[in-house]
Amino acid sequence: MIPLAPGSLLGQVRPANTNAATLVTASLRTEITKIFVCNNSGSGSTFRIFHDVGGSTFDQGNCLYYDTAINANTTTVIEMGSFFGGINLAPADQLGVRSGNADAITFSAYGVVAQAV
Repeated sequence: MIPLAPGSLLGQVRPANTNAATLVTASLRTEITKIFVCNNSGSGSTFRIFHDVGGSTFDQGNCLYYDTAINANTTTVIEMGSFFGGINLAPADQLGVRSGNADAITFSAYGVVAQAV
């Protein structure tokens, strides 16, 4: 068994509207290993996930998942590949999300953060 760093909840957000919202802002090097996308509503929706280098405004050029469908009352788990690692955030990078329906989707990001030296 390979000893791995324990992952923890790094951010959770349920956008109240359809604008982009910040899920995680890295203060140290951070690796996102898993994202849970939970549609809490009775209607299908879509979602987007963004990686913004340096904490710039969210835009489509930095989009990891673009208008991905999610059924009503379901959860989608996005697991990053184990060999290549997860989404790597440098200090000040942000992971942003957007819901196709207001107050419908909860996003939860799990991963590991580098130790300060």
